[in-house]
This record gives sequence, structure tokens and C-alpha cells, in this order.
Amino acid sequence: MGPQAHQEQLEKTLSYIDIGQAEGAELVAGGKRLESGDLADGYFVAPTVFAGVNNDMRIAQEEIFGPVASLIPFDGEEEAISIANGTPYGLTAGLWTRDVGRAHRVSSRINAGTVWVNTFRFIRWPMPYGGFGASGWGREGGTEGLDGYLETRTSVISTTGQYPDAYEQ
Repeated sequence: MGPQAHQEQLEKTLSYIDIGQAEGAELVAGGKRLESGDLADGYFVAPTVFAGVNNDMRIAQEEIFGPVASLIPFDGEEEAISIANGTPYGLTAGLWTRDVGRAHRVSSRINAGTVWVNTFRFIRWPMPYGGFGASGWGREGGTEGLDGYLETRTSVISTTGQYPDAYEQ
């Protein structure tokens, strides 16, 4: 796990840890800046895990962009999908399951630009990358990443002078 990008992001991440505790989430791991050893001079935050989180809490609703995980219990696919889609953001999502059918069903219904199944943070240049909702617009990577730079045009040319009926089969 790498450092936060800069001092401002470090402070933002630490503030979300405080917010999570103030809202009643249970801090079960991490939650502090790493201030000793080789990492002391960097912007490192210990990987942080909260339990007892509900989807109304800010740590579940807002993009932290730090090493903070919120555990939200659910009963069944429909509730899991509802929780996943119950935020204005949708950059990425992770889904773990042994059931291939469930992987296809659930991943296709999660409103995120990338849904990883049984893995996380796999990105390659030919893959389109970008979010849904308030997580941005457009795509980077893949051929879709070129769309914002193009003015797509279609030209249809008849070299015979004939004009076929477009509605004729």
C-alpha cells in the first residue's frame, strides 16, 4: 500500500477516520498515520477497517481515496446491490463470490465503471477506465478513451447512382 499523494490528502483521509468514529462506526484496524520507521517521513496511513457501518454514514457515501474500508452487512443479492448503488459515486467496485452466475448477475447491476470479481485494482491500458455518476465522465484507456477527441462521422456513398429503399428487406 502506497502513501497518500500529498499532505492535503493525508489530512482528508485522517479526517474521514475521525468522521467514521464520530458517526458510530467501530474502528477495528488501523486508523492512524504511520509515524515510525522507514515510513515516518511519508504520507502513510495504516490500512483502516470500520465495522458497524451503515450506508447513511459519510465513510460509506463519500470517496475517501485512502486506505479505509467500511464493512456493511447485507442479506442477499438485492440488498447488496442496493447498498452498492446507494451512493452518488461509481468509480469501481469489488465483488467476491464462488458462484459464477452470481458474479455475472450482480456485477452487471452495480453502477460502477469497473467491477472487479475475485480480484481488485487490475487495470491495463486497453481497458476503458472511468466512473458512473459523480465519479467522473468519459473514459481513459481502450478505444473508448479516444471518444472525447473524436468527431465521429458516417458517410454513405453510392457509386451506381441507385438509391435503395432503406425499408426494403
